[in-house]
Amino acid sequence: MPKKVKFPQKLAKYLEKAGVKHNILEHKTAYTAYDAAATMGKKLNEIAKSLLVMADKNYYLAILPADHNLNFKKLAEVASKLAGKKIKVVKIPGEEAMKKLLKIKNGAMGAFGSMHKLPVVMEKKLAVAKKAIFSSGSFNHSVEMAVKDFIKLEKAMLGSFGKKK
Repeated sequence: MPKKVKFPQKLAKYLEKAGVKHNILEHKTAYTAYDAAATMGKKLNEIAKSLLVMADKNYYLAILPADHNLNFKKLAEVASKLAGKKIKVVKIPGEEAMKKLLKIKNGAMGAFGSMHKLPVVMEKKLAVAKKAIFSSGSFNHSVEMAVKDFIKLEKAMLGSFGKKK
């Protein structure tokens, strides 16, 4: 029998302390936002994918609908506003950088950047949704909550940097 994976306790305490209404969704192991949507029988635009990005020397957590690809040039413009200076290079760091920087398992990037002292930027198209499903940082759990509550909790900066697949 497979070992039962617990919901990340640090995140549970964070959400409880914040007092935001949310649902914890347990599901089969999913390594990508696409897999999570398929496993839970949800549409891709209901799933928020989390990407760790590096803009020049600073790290950000980019949140966008799972049916969108990241437009690096547009994200550089959004990050420039956040940083107060022109960002020259935006890239996705390798798994090892994520593991070293955030002390998490490869690919286990949750959506709650403030838990890692990371600024969060969110694609505007996701911000218009009432609810979305966010990664918990566990391959077996996700968090469903109101997008407006997520934006407030994470102090997310909104911008246009996603392109529908």
